[in-house]
Amino acid sequence: MSSSADLKHAEQFPDPAARPGAVTGTPEPPPEPVATVPTQVRERAPRTGVDVVPLAVVIDLVALVVATRVTSLSIVSSVLLLLLILCFNAAGGHYRPRLAPSLLDEIPSLVGRALVAGAVVTAFRILLELPVQAGPVTVAVLFLVLACLGRAVGYPLVRRSRVVGRVARPTIIVGCGRVGDQLAQTLLEHPEYGLKPVGFVDDSPFIPTADLRVPLLGGTDSLAGLLRRHDVSNVIVAFSSSRESVIVDVLRTCDRLRCEIFLVPRFYELHGTARDNELVWGLPLIRLRRAPYRTLTWRCKRGADAVLALLGLVLLSPVLAACALAVRLEGGPGVIFRQERVGLDGRPFTMLKFRSLKPTDELESTSNWNIGGDPRIGRVGRILRQTSLDELPQLWNVVRGDMSLVGPRPERPFFVQEFTKQFPRYMARHRVPAGMTGWAQINGLRGDTDISERARFDNYYIENWSLWEDVKIVLRTTGQVLGGRGA
Repeated sequence: MSSSADLKHAEQFPDPAARPGAVTGTPEPPPEPVATVPTQVRERAPRTGVDVVPLAVVIDLVALVVATRVTSLSIVSSVLLLLLILCFNAAGGHYRPRLAPSLLDEIPSLVGRALVAGAVVTAFRILLELPVQAGPVTVAVLFLVLACLGRAVGYPLVRRSRVVGRVARPTIIVGCGRVGDQLAQTLLEHPEYGLKPVGFVDDSPFIPTADLRVPLLGGTDSLAGLLRRHDVSNVIVAFSSSRESVIVDVLRTCDRLRCEIFLVPRFYELHGTARDNELVWGLPLIRLRRAPYRTLTWRCKRGADAVLALLGLVLLSPVLAACALAVRLEGGPGVIFRQERVGLDGRPFTMLKFRSLKPTDELESTSNWNIGGDPRIGRVGRILRQTSLDELPQLWNVVRGDMSLVGPRPERPFFVQEFTKQFPRYMARHRVPAGMTGWAQINGLRGDTDISERARFDNYYIENWSLWEDVKIVLRTTGQVLGGRGA
């Protein structure tokens, strides 16, 4: 009999072949019921008009090219200034798909970032003792004038495209209460926000379905299927009758489907403005941070993993050879221990370690939780485990793409199946590749420690990931290894 955790797991990983349950023989859950949707909901809104993101990027590119050519700035300085301003503006959210773009709201940030970029290029020229030209700061000021003029003309075109229906993103509202109904009415009456409500999702609507502004499409568990079937690109979570834990699992599934997610905050009447907020006719919406695996920096993480792992294999080759020789002398042939683990999206892979103990049979290898206190472990095996040197062969797993340097530690299929039944948040940690070390491990959650706490730490790492966070974890892991506390 499948548990509620199994059903959440099925929604988390819609592809049956990608679920750990498929590896271990867990029966498939029943297919998701298909909601009856009116014909007009199935129509996809056209997206051929002018929208914020491509328009802002084009405006800044044109403004930079014109500013650098008018002032005759050198090619090197022009390219550097271009890259800096584009990167600074992207980091500041100026290329985010805003619901209500406003030049006046953007001016302070645009000015500060452009001037900083100009100052950096000026310092670069001074350090290299390059000939004096029109100052990069002057170019940055000219860029600001042109970029602001472009936005002053372009943003009204965006609003016009939305009003006439050329840009209207299909949107589902989670929660059939007063706030959700008010939000649907607002979006229908004000198409300039670019969101077209196509239906509600709720388990127990507070408002009779006959009185809703748009149709009820199904319960919260059908949301992921509705997003796929009807090309929905935005989800707004109002106040639903469903438990918050259910909503969290559903939203994590939606985030994997590349849609934008907004939340109506609690006590929204008292909620202030912030960079990640949108205001829809006086109602604040919080835009959820994009999942890390949907960002450009995540691709940088994979490249850095491969390069650093290869470098580590080369630099540590004497250490690897010494460990292999010690294991061979103590325990005979079979220096490398291979074990099936569960990685990204529940897919199995073979993880490599230096052997510290020969299992008596396959059952012991797959279902014995911890061998730390096993008396059969020899002196070499204990040293390898205490110093985490037994984990070094996993650098090859990183090179192959099975693992990352930093991420949730992988577990065996048997325990993944058991933990999924006991801890509802456990499967969410498989949204990213497994790692050699992780946030949970550097906080002491390794070996015989609470599994629910490990899952909470791993999911926190995923939600708040950054390249600098990985650097911090690697540095703390190195300190723990050198201090003999493992990693």
